[in-house]
Amino acid sequence: MDEPVRKPPARGVYILPNLITTASLFSGFMGILWAISGQFENCAVAILVSCVLDGLDGKVARMTNTSSDFGVQFDSLCDLVAFGVSPAIMVYQWELSRFGHLGLMASFLLVACGALRLARFNIITKTANKKFFVGLPIPAQACTVATFYLFAQYLPSDWQAYMPKVCLGMVYILSFLMVSRVRYASFKEYGLIKAHPFSMMVTAILLFVLVASQPKLLGFLIFAGYILSGIIYTYLILPRRAAVREPSEELPS
Repeated sequence: MDEPVRKPPARGVYILPNLITTASLFSGFMGILWAISGQFENCAVAILVSCVLDGLDGKVARMTNTSSDFGVQFDSLCDLVAFGVSPAIMVYQWELSRFGHLGLMASFLLVACGALRLARFNIITKTANKKFFVGLPIPAQACTVATFYLFAQYLPSDWQAYMPKVCLGMVYILSFLMVSRVRYASFKEYGLIKAHPFSMMVTAILLFVLVASQPKLLGFLIFAGYILSGIIYTYLILPRRAAVREPSEELPS
């Protein structure tokens, strides 16, 4: 018997993930407007909303089997606006403008390194290890900047004098990490979740309740922990694994 011919998905299905990507772009655009007008908290929230939408569009495209090269390129362009330009303007208007040209170039470095990170990702995405990102993902960088502004409200007033220098150092570190070879977990492999579904569900619920109780305080700590996890894995765990493998490979069979 002849196999049934599969009909291509309707055009409306292709539109859905791109509409979500466009919504992410709009949220990033609003973040830019709010950053220019000094509404930094609204800008921070807009960046976080863009991050959620950016995660949804890829999942919707894979679930509906509507992934395309156009969608990948469109997503990257939107990411540069939402996670490159928006946090750069926000951190410049917030603290880095006090440094003059130095602060201006630091903010531009955030955008430039973000563009380089996205370009490299588009090139190696088909051959790279799906478990890890090479370099800090640009949405994580943007969310770190956004949540740091929300977190800074909890810092003592005596620390506010050091905030411009802290922001300057943070921008340079985040920019370097985006174009570095540091490996960060992509959370695209679900083997652990499938093996322990109930325990992972309980853990996810506990994390949700914990973050929802103090989102402004715990949001930055989560992203800071993610940044440190990549550094620890790349420079501490991987070298030890390589050192263990070398002696075992030299043993006679």
